Amino acid sequence: MLGGHAFFRRHADRRIDEEDLSARVPVLREFIPGMERDLGARPVVVGFSNGAIMAAAVLMSHPELIAGAVLFRPLSPFATPPLVDLGGVPVLVLDGAHDERRAVGDGALLAGDLRGMHAAVTHEVLPVGHAITAQDESRARARFRTTFP
Repeated sequence: MLGGHAFFRRHADRRIDEEDLSARVPVLREFIPGMERDLGARPVVVGFSNGAIMAAAVLMSHPELIAGAVLFRPLSPFATPPLVDLGGVPVLVLDGAHDERRAVGDGALLAGDLRGMHAAVTHEVLPVGHAITAQDESRARARFRTTFP
């Protein structure tokens, strides 16, 4: 972690440093093909908070590597999303209605960006805070069962 907060830098006002984030995506891009060889299939990325931001950045930057995504309490990684076609990749975005670390609508903004890139997005706002809860786990399990049998 950088400065105890994230896998990428942030500006003093907590905005994502997109240049730094973009510079870190290639590290994961190099790692994912090995996962695909080991799994025998493209991986589904799962991320929480800053990990969800990073997972979304990898998906948006290299959609050919990812089979799907589950994003808990994300923010959109890029102010202007890349012009890529996600080809219907399934994505579950789970927000917390009482999340003290996110502004209302952060997850909806990312979900909209992903829909605009042709992802098959399910976005839910649960009556929870920032932490992952049993409701999150239940929704993610259900999504995995129906989408990746």
